[in-house]
Amino acid sequence: MYKPISQEEERIGKVVVNAAYQVHKALGPGLLEKVYEVCFCHILRKEGFNVKRQQFIPIVFDDLVFEEGLRLDVMVNDLVICELKALDNVNPVWEAQLLSHLKLTDKRLGFLINFNVPLIKNGIKRMVF
Repeated sequence: MYKPISQEEERIGKVVVNAAYQVHKALGPGLLEKVYEVCFCHILRKEGFNVKRQQFIPIVFDDLVFEEGLRLDVMVNDLVICELKALDNVNPVWEAQLLSHLKLTDKRLGFLINFNVPLIKNGIKRMVF
């Protein structure tokens, strides 16, 4: 059984969801993912969070480390990963991608946020690893 996520992770999670709502309310669906990412990160920074965009995830395999492998969209306070999308069709591989990012970075909480939906609550998926 997994231990519960920390209060800090929960606090960040609430702000992440709120930031997604603010961005979606202001911009609506139909824009490029990068637009949502910039605005989403702007709100998180205004709230006082340390936000890293397009962070590389090193892959370690059999004493080999390579940096070019994966890149996550947004890391908040080095605790919570956010993968952002702006697409019509939900692809199940996105969930697997987020779980892999959580595992490789040794993080527990992640969000998959698809902004290309009429109601943002239907575009947010919280995942705990």
